[in-house]
Amino acid sequence: MKTESLPPVSRQVRVLINPNSGLGVSLRSLLTRFAEVWDVDGCVLTHQISKSAEDGRLKARRAVADGVDVLIAVGGDGMINTIGGELLGSDVALGVIPTGSGNGFARHFDIPLIPGRAIERLAEATPRRIDVGTANGRPFFVTCSLAWDAALVRSFEKSPVRGILPYVLAGAYGLFEYRPETFDIRIDGGEIQRIDDPMLFTAANLTQFGGGAQIAPRALADDGRLWLTWALQKDIPRLLPNLHKLFDGSIDQIPEIQLRPLRSLDVIRESPQPIQVDGELMDCGPEVQIRIREKALRVLVPN
Repeated sequence: MKTESLPPVSRQVRVLINPNSGLGVSLRSLLTRFAEVWDVDGCVLTHQISKSAEDGRLKARRAVADGVDVLIAVGGDGMINTIGGELLGSDVALGVIPTGSGNGFARHFDIPLIPGRAIERLAEATPRRIDVGTANGRPFFVTCSLAWDAALVRSFEKSPVRGILPYVLAGAYGLFEYRPETFDIRIDGGEIQRIDDPMLFTAANLTQFGGGAQIAPRALADDGRLWLTWALQKDIPRLLPNLHKLFDGSIDQIPEIQLRPLRSLDVIRESPQPIQVDGELMDCGPEVQIRIREKALRVLVPN
């Protein structure tokens, strides 16, 4: 009797879902759409639930050990950071289905914000390697912020509601509560420069700040550079009427905004303060070292 052989498996795809992310998406509808689009000949599709950040890290490491070809994270920028950080230097491609509040990573790569559409687009996506920033060794894919733009995350975390409006309200509240400090900075090993009372101080790997705000409109994912954007407290009254330029990609046309490309950044602040890393707070001492790792992460990017 002739035995029919099974078709060769071309890739293993594992989906890792944060059920508590952002605005909430039906788990059943997500899994149904994944099955419709990804469960085809030549593809072994499995899924897991990320119960916590540490659980997500463990499952991402297991995916690498299991030889998974594609690991798809369903969540916000914080989860993408958690999962993607375990894939650095590996051949596992990270896919992203955005279900968070800001979705800066997805917006940069034009990944649809509707999960069903994102699932379809990623099925036809091309893997490419992108750069990764690090802050005191911790990776970030989107942004790292050190001033008021970090403090607003604490206010946002207190809100029982998710979405862009609570984020804006948290930012407005933090604007009046935050007390700026002087920064001494060194860019690419050059001379030390003093920045007096910065309110905005963000190193960006990608264009987005989240929610459609483009904090670094010239940023590219694979050019070996980060972009530093900063603004001083004394300039805030002149900045506020131009906030719309943050959303139309013309923030670099505001005279009070400073933007600098760089490969390394050393910052000494007056006191220890938490910093923002891809939408999550990270406890940090007064000194922060920001670096870039070129093409350290493999990502599925829609064509």
